Amino acid sequence: MATAIKMISLFVGVIMLMTFMTGCTEQKVTAGVIAEKQDQVIERNNEFAWEMFKLLNKEDADENVFISPLSISTALTMTLNGANSSTEEAIKKALFYEGLDMSAINSGNKYLAERLTSIDKNITLNISNSIWVRDEFPVKKSFMDVNRDMFEAQVENIDFTKTDAAGKINRWIKDATEGMIEKMIDPPIPDNMIMYLINAIYFKGDWTKPFDPKMTFPGQFNGKDGKISDVEYMTKSEGMEYYENNGMKAVRLPYGKDKSASMVLILPDESVDIDTFIGELDLDTWNEIKSGLQQQSEVRLKMPKFKMEYGIKELKSSLVDLGMGEAFTNQADFTGISDTGVAIDTVMHKAVIDVHEKGSEAAAVTVVGIRTTSFMLDMPEFIADRPFVFVIADDVDQSILFMGKMIQ
Repeated sequence: MATAIKMISLFVGVIMLMTFMTGCTEQKVTAGVIAEKQDQVIERNNEFAWEMFKLLNKEDADENVFISPLSISTALTMTLNGANSSTEEAIKKALFYEGLDMSAINSGNKYLAERLTSIDKNITLNISNSIWVRDEFPVKKSFMDVNRDMFEAQVENIDFTKTDAAGKINRWIKDATEGMIEKMIDPPIPDNMIMYLINAIYFKGDWTKPFDPKMTFPGQFNGKDGKISDVEYMTKSEGMEYYENNGMKAVRLPYGKDKSASMVLILPDESVDIDTFIGELDLDTWNEIKSGLQQQSEVRLKMPKFKMEYGIKELKSSLVDLGMGEAFTNQADFTGISDTGVAIDTVMHKAVIDVHEKGSEAAAVTVVGIRTTSFMLDMPEFIADRPFVFVIADDVDQSILFMGKMIQ
C-alpha cells in the first residue's frame, strides 16, 4: 500500500503550503513591520518543500512519508532571525531564501500565516509558534521581539531542570495539534539545551463533495516490491479536475465551500518506479500539473482510506545536505540570539494524517533545539550520594557549632 499512500501523503503534506496560494537581530527587522505578500517567499518555500521531500524519501524509501514543509520552514525561519554571517547564509541556502532580506522573509511568512488561517470558514487551519527558553539564559530582546511580532510566537522561560519541564512543552504541542501529536520531547532535557523553537500546524477540512460511505468497498492494494495489502477503497464518479500526460495522471479534490484548499493526487505511469518518479519531481513539474488540471464532466475515482504517522524524524542530515551544516557546529554564529555561543542541536519533525469519506485531518510539529557551545552550563556539581561530612558554624566568630558525618 506504500506506493499510492506515499504519493497521496506527499500532496497532503505540501498542500498546506502550495494549493492555498492564489497567485533576529535589530538590524534585520524592526517590530511592527506590516505583513505583505511576497511571491518570492511563497515560491522559495515550495522549492524547499520538494527538495526536502525528495531527501526524506531517499532516507525512508521503504516507508510511507508524510511531512509539512511549511512547519519545517517556519520553525527554521524563526531560528534564522538569530543567525548572522556565514551561518545566516547557510540557513538561507537550505531554505532557498538566498538573495532575500529578512524583512521580506519575515513579512512574507507573516502574510502566509494570516492568509492560511483565514482561508475558509469551513476549514480549520491553525498555525502556532512558541519559544521555550532555559531560565536565566541570556537571550537578546530583539530576537524575541521579532518572533513575537512576525510569527506570533508564545515565549516562555522555564526551568529545564524541573521534572515536568518537558511535559509542559509537550502539553503545548498536544493542545496546538488538537491531540493528534502528544509528545516530541523526552525528559530529562539535556543540560546543554537552552532553547526550543516550535511550530505546530493543525488542519481539518471536509471535502467539497464528500464520498458516500456506501460506496466504500474492500480491495487489495498493489504496494511497492509486489507487496499486496487489504484496504478500504472510497469511490465516486463525478465531475472533477483531471490531468494526464505521458501516463502520469492527477486529480484535484477540493475542501470547503470556497474550494480554497485541495488535495491533489498524482499517479505515475504503471511502468515507472515510484522512487524514480519522486526523484524527478520538482517545482516546475508541480506547476505544470496545477496549470494542466482541467474540469472533466465525469471522472471515476478510487482511492484508499488511510491513517498515517511519520516521525519523530530527525532532519539534521537532510538539512546538512541542503547546505546548512554550519548551523549545527560550534562555529555557528547565532549572535542574534545570544552573545553566549549557541548552535542548533536537533531539528525534529512529526506529522500525522487521517483521510476518510468526509474529509481529512492532519497535524505536524517541528522542534528546533538550540544548545550551548560554551561551558556556561557545565557548572560544578556536588552530588551527596556517598558518605560526607557536614559542619554548622557561626559565621561571625567562625565558631563551629555542630559537625558530623553522614554515612546513611
